[in-house]
Amino acid sequence: MKRVLCGLAAAVVSFAAVASDATPVGLWKTIDDSTKKERSYVRITEAGGVISGKLEKLIDSPDAEKLVCDKCTDDRKDKPLLGLQLIRGVKKSEEADSARWEGGTILDPANGKTYKVRLTPIDGGKKLEVRGYVGAPVFGRTQTWVRAE
Repeated sequence: MKRVLCGLAAAVVSFAAVASDATPVGLWKTIDDSTKKERSYVRITEAGGVISGKLEKLIDSPDAEKLVCDKCTDDRKDKPLLGLQLIRGVKKSEEADSARWEGGTILDPANGKTYKVRLTPIDGGKKLEVRGYVGAPVFGRTQTWVRAE
């Protein structure tokens, strides 16, 4: 009985450590909503508790180096897509036991629009739910990105 309790306690502690370590930081493979094909790689970094993400690679785009954000309306206008900061100003949720990161913005370079964003690591940090929205999270859409590293 003692071994069972120790094993159960170890499993709970191990699960809690994995859940708390789940972070959006890393390299993520984005998936196209309609075709379900891999689209790009986005590198998410953290500095001083603030998350940002840059477009690192476009998949199946031979002219990726030449592409610019011509539809952007802010400081990213006409900047190269590769290296473009897509995610800005995201912070860890202040809610207790929350795995969410929120409060920042995400850019859709296809239309140049910026949306509020919420990032939620799932599946032990192997996937990332990226919810872009206007106003409240209920008014948006979610993509699931897959950890590449």
